[in-house]
Amino acid sequence: MEPRPGTLVRMKSLCHLLALLVAGPAVHVLGAKEMLPGARRVLFLGDSITHSGQYVEAVETYLVTRFPKRRIEFLNLGLPSETVSGLSEKGHAGGAFPRPELRERLARVLTKVKPDTVVACYGMNDGIYLPFAPERFAAFSNGLVRLREDVTAASAKIIHVTPPVFDEKKGGNPGYGATLDRYSDWLIGQRAAGWNVIDLHAPMKRVLEERRAADPKFFLAGDGVHVGEPGHWIIAQQVLLHLGAKDVADFASAVEMARAHRKGAEILKLVQQKQRMLKDAWLNDTGHKRPGMGKGLPVAEATARAAALNDQIRELTGAAKNSP
Repeated sequence: MEPRPGTLVRMKSLCHLLALLVAGPAVHVLGAKEMLPGARRVLFLGDSITHSGQYVEAVETYLVTRFPKRRIEFLNLGLPSETVSGLSEKGHAGGAFPRPELRERLARVLTKVKPDTVVACYGMNDGIYLPFAPERFAAFSNGLVRLREDVTAASAKIIHVTPPVFDEKKGGNPGYGATLDRYSDWLIGQRAAGWNVIDLHAPMKRVLEERRAADPKFFLAGDGVHVGEPGHWIIAQQVLLHLGAKDVADFASAVEMARAHRKGAEILKLVQQKQRMLKDAWLNDTGHKRPGMGKGLPVAEATARAAALNDQIRELTGAAKNSP
C-alpha cells in the first residue's frame, strides 16, 4: 500500500521532534573540535545502570569511529546497588546485604586505575526510594562533594551526570520521582561553582513524558529504574552532546550511530566484548563489598586481551594503516 500524501513528511517530522526532545534546549555543549582533549584513561563510576554498561560502550564506539587515531582507554567500574550517600534501606536485597558505598572502594580504584578523567553518575539509589528528606539529601550532596575532592586530589578531572529518571508508574514508590528531580536540580546548580555537570535527568524525563502522552504504555525502564537499550542511548547521547558531539541527536540508537561508519557494527561488537571483560577484571582487582559479582580475569590477562581487541578495532577503523 502506498503511503498517503504527506505521511513520509509527518514521519520525518516526528523523528526530528524526538531528536529535539532528547537534545533539549538546555544541553551544555562544549563545542570542542576534539572530544576529551588530552584524555588517556576515562573511568566511569556509578550504580547498576552504569555497570550494565551499554551507554559506556556507545560512548567509546563513537570516539573510536570518529577519532580513530586517538588512544583513549575507557574503563567501567560501575557497581550494582552502590550509593555515594552511604545510605541503605532496611531489608535491601531481601536483607542479604546493605548497599555498598562508593567511599569504601574509591581510594583503591583511583590508586590502581589512575584515571585522568572520571565520569560519575549517582543518585538513583541515594534517596533509597523514599520521598524527599533533608537528611537523605545532605548525605547525597555531601557524598558528591567528597567524591569530587578525592578525584581532584588524585589529579583527575571529574564530570558529574545527573541521575536518570525514576518512573513511578512502573516502579511504585510514590514521591521518589520528585526526589530525583530535586537531586538533579541541585547538581545542575553546582555549575555556578565550576562543576562540570551533564544534565541527563531533564532530557530523559522529557522523552518519557512526551512518548507516554502519545502511548500510555510506553516506558524506558520496566521496573522504573533499569533502562533498556533506548534509555542507555539517551544517556550516551547526553554524555556525547556535552562533550561536543553535535551529530548524535540525529541517531535513534547506538547501533544506528555505529553504522554511520562502514565497519561500525563490527566495531561496536568488539567494544562490547572488551568492555565487559575489563569491567569484571577491574572490579575484582580493586575490590568491593557487593556479593554476587563475577570474578573475571586477572587484570594483566584482561589488559593483554583488550590490547588484541584494540588492534582489531584499529584495523577496522583504518587507523592501523597509519600507525608507526
